[in-house]
Amino acid sequence: MREHEFFWPIRVYYEDTDAAGVVYYANYLKFMERARTEWLRALGMNQSTLLAEDAVVFAVRQVEVSYLKPARYDDDLAVYSSIKRLTPARMRFAQRIERDCVLAAGEIEVVCVNAMTFKPVKIPDHILQLLEKSKWI
Repeated sequence: MREHEFFWPIRVYYEDTDAAGVVYYANYLKFMERARTEWLRALGMNQSTLLAEDAVVFAVRQVEVSYLKPARYDDDLAVYSSIKRLTPARMRFAQRIERDCVLAAGEIEVVCVNAMTFKPVKIPDHILQLLEKSKWI
């Protein structure tokens, strides 16, 4: 683990695999999503509170992933996440999934949007302050 990274463990279940017994490619994105959600919780936030109190949600805007090696059923994986770039309305995460080496790596950009209109809005100040104080930037 590198400095400024959040770590979240994931176990591969049978349902995560395809007919060849390896993790289906789209499930790596689910693993990354779970790690980002748990990262928010570790900061003291969660998606339902952001919706209820701030009327905002984070939506994925862009994904770039490189699949390097397969993960298999019952593997213990580590998902590492850090914020590569933070702007008033967006966050760009660098994420990678490892077992004994890097299996998949990517960048995911999320944008803060109004929960009713889904138009981009500024990330609320109290959230930006938490993010800027975070050791994961």
